[in-house]
Amino acid sequence: MKPKPFSALNHLTVPRATAPPCHSPTNVADATGADRAGCGSVSSPRTVDEHRAVVAALLGPAAATEDVPVGEALGRVLAADIAAAVSLPSFDNSAMDGYAVRASELAGATPDAPVVLPVATDIPAGRTDVPVLEPGTVHRIMTGAPLPPGADAVLPVEQTDGGVTRVSLHGAPEVGAFVRRAGEDVTAGDVVLEAGAVVGPAQVGVIAAVGAATVAVRRRPVVLVLSTGSELVEPGRPLRTGQIYESNGPMLAAAVTEAGGRAELLRFVPDDVEQFLDRLRERLAGRAPEDRVDLVLTSGGVSAGAYEVVKDAFTGRGVEFVKVAMQPGGPQGAGRVGELGGVAVVTLPGNPVSSHVSFEVFVRPALRAVLGHPSPERPMRTAVLGESWTSPKGRRQFRRGVLDADGTTVREVGTSGSHMLGALARAECLVVVPADVTDLRKGTPVEVWSLDR
Repeated sequence: MKPKPFSALNHLTVPRATAPPCHSPTNVADATGADRAGCGSVSSPRTVDEHRAVVAALLGPAAATEDVPVGEALGRVLAADIAAAVSLPSFDNSAMDGYAVRASELAGATPDAPVVLPVATDIPAGRTDVPVLEPGTVHRIMTGAPLPPGADAVLPVEQTDGGVTRVSLHGAPEVGAFVRRAGEDVTAGDVVLEAGAVVGPAQVGVIAAVGAATVAVRRRPVVLVLSTGSELVEPGRPLRTGQIYESNGPMLAAAVTEAGGRAELLRFVPDDVEQFLDRLRERLAGRAPEDRVDLVLTSGGVSAGAYEVVKDAFTGRGVEFVKVAMQPGGPQGAGRVGELGGVAVVTLPGNPVSSHVSFEVFVRPALRAVLGHPSPERPMRTAVLGESWTSPKGRRQFRRGVLDADGTTVREVGTSGSHMLGALARAECLVVVPADVTDLRKGTPVEVWSLDR
């Protein structure tokens, strides 16, 4: 099934929700729940589409361009058309190992009545001083070698005795047989790839073949990925009670790279507001324009409890914290921090599944749209449930699933818990349950996002 767009989100303009003033004692005293804890939060949940629009607006417009060597263009999005400097092929050449011949001289040749001619010379691939084929002779020729003037066909070696000084030819080729004509694939000046194309191995091949040494591509957005939490420990070190190995940072950095961005990982930032801000200032300062950070992406520290360092650091500094009507991934934040040079900030929840799903829903499509990617969304399709589910009313669910062999039936992997990272790693897709649906019977059609493993 052909992938379909998530929604008309690219054309959606959503006014930003207004946060209450963050330094008013009256407002803090009057707030309840998430508002009291964050002060920069808004009480009414934001829809998924609304928050997607907010994040997309932070990262627009389209990324700048840069020139890179062809060998470094894999996975990049072209910023300009690629026009051929040469034709492909650039000269008439042989499609087979065999003999360059005049077709008229082999008319009627058969295995029982071969034509025997002298071999005047050899033409290997790469030879540039190609002599004229004189009447009554043949040239032994290799695949890709230039067709000599005077020849109008190639007889494959399989239709000969393979002679090197004289050869017995027992085939009667037509004019043009096994000859690749100059320009039959691409003519010089043709546009072989258009701006917006994603460069894969085949595209690298054609870019190189038409003589381009460098290509103009969309600059990859630089994303500074922060993981916070005094409980986090680098993998490989022994754990003490209450500590966990840090996984969100590497996971999100990998997700940024897979989406086409350039990830920088800042790990083990303490749960202290001033140290948090100082580490950010240090990392953002003194960078060249082409090396600027386009997005600060955090995980954790945004919920309604105490010790929420991300929320404490960014509240009142331009980042708006909201509840989004989704599961997992309800607590979110987005904005620009003026005292950090106006850098865009997106804050994700700290539970690993919530963090990953939030990236997929909000950040990945925005990054790819900035890159001018022709397919910013994950491929989507419809499958039917292989089991019955219930879902909370008012929240769009993104559940992890696996498909059957023919891709028509989906089942949940693990449970819906936002800490189930092992189940997430086994998932092949996200299954979307609309916010107004609470009961799904086995066999119900559902929207499935392929995770393209």
